[in-house]
Amino acid sequence: MRASLGPSCLVGLVCESRVLARRIAILDGIVFRLRLLYSKKLSISDYKEGHIMDVTRTNIPGVLLFEPKVFGDHRGYFCETYSRRELAALGLDVDFVQANEAFSAQAGVLRGLHFQAPPMAQAKLVRVGRGAVYDVVVDMRKGSPTFGRWQGFTLSAVNFLQLFIPAGFAHGYMTLEADTQFLYKVDQFYSPEHDGGISCLDPDLGIDWPGLAPIMSDKDLRLPCFADFDSPFSM
Repeated sequence: MRASLGPSCLVGLVCESRVLARRIAILDGIVFRLRLLYSKKLSISDYKEGHIMDVTRTNIPGVLLFEPKVFGDHRGYFCETYSRRELAALGLDVDFVQANEAFSAQAGVLRGLHFQAPPMAQAKLVRVGRGAVYDVVVDMRKGSPTFGRWQGFTLSAVNFLQLFIPAGFAHGYMTLEADTQFLYKVDQFYSPEHDGGISCLDPDLGIDWPGLAPIMSDKDLRLPCFADFDSPFSM
């Protein structure tokens, strides 16, 4: 027999949903006002077709940090969050086929470190729509001078930063704020049979996560350590 919710339970759920919606609306208002303040360094009248992102090469070859140019005035702001032409100008022939979104209700949610194995390996372009994360990549490409090394980046709704992660990397992040919305594009469709990962708490990797109590899935807690894993990637 299927259990049903009584009227009092339904009222409670509706009230909780309304409280959460108000909470998110307040946070969104704060975030977008901060974004507006941040965007005032460029006038909306300065926007023109062409170079719309600053690019920083990181300590790991192939991983790029993008900072979109943000144009604002008294009405708000505008920015391009993705341009295939910009990536092509950097020699990146990437055709993103799927866009994903992950929402984390609490600070300290730790996801990863995930990847898809060849022939379904994925390049990713990741950013934050709401909240903030500490984002980490680990080089898993055999023959790479940075094989087994990691690097971390703070991505937030206020700083607009995006990270391009080529295929051959394990990726994960910890949320720094409650109600964080994580957005990313991938150039291969999700393939469960190629899904893989390594432990984000591996002491040999020594990732310096922020000092928050980690909230993890059972699946991620069971992932193997880097030393126990034979990487399917190579340069």
